[in-house]
Amino acid sequence: MRERRAARESRRAREFEAFVAGAGGRLLHAATLLTGEPPTGDTAAAQRLLTAALARTYARWDQLRGEDPYDRTRLELAALYARGGHRYRQPRGGILDRLAPRERLVLVLRLYEGVAEEQTAAALGLPVERVRAICTRAVSVMRSGVPRQPSPPRRGGTATSTPAGAAGAGP
Repeated sequence: MRERRAARESRRAREFEAFVAGAGGRLLHAATLLTGEPPTGDTAAAQRLLTAALARTYARWDQLRGEDPYDRTRLELAALYARGGHRYRQPRGGILDRLAPRERLVLVLRLYEGVAEEQTAAALGLPVERVRAICTRAVSVMRSGVPRQPSPPRRGGTATSTPAGAAGAGP
């Protein structure tokens, strides 16, 4: 019994290590875009965000049963970022600094990761039309080159409240 469990844990660890070796770079780049850090600079916040997402994926590794681990980790990354996006409002020198956290999240999922509008909307708990509007606005801000002024915090919360569906996107 003990040997079987040890073998299963060893296989699980090998599979997860192979997944991280193959997908870790792209996931770290997505996390870097989300946190707003320059990819060539200190990416400590992106690494912390990715590590938390990978830990959540590893905890559910045996339950994936045919689900793509990359998709699961991307969902975890998005959910963790959505819950703490207000931490990344300060300019850090990244290319997406001009965007609000929710705009950054939608832009990274839609354009960098290539996630369909419907899937992005489901992951964030938003209507498809809202995702489309956020993406359009974010692209306009990026094309304009004009820095965006942060909106004042809403009463009773932050300017970037967590979408209802993002909180349920995790385990």
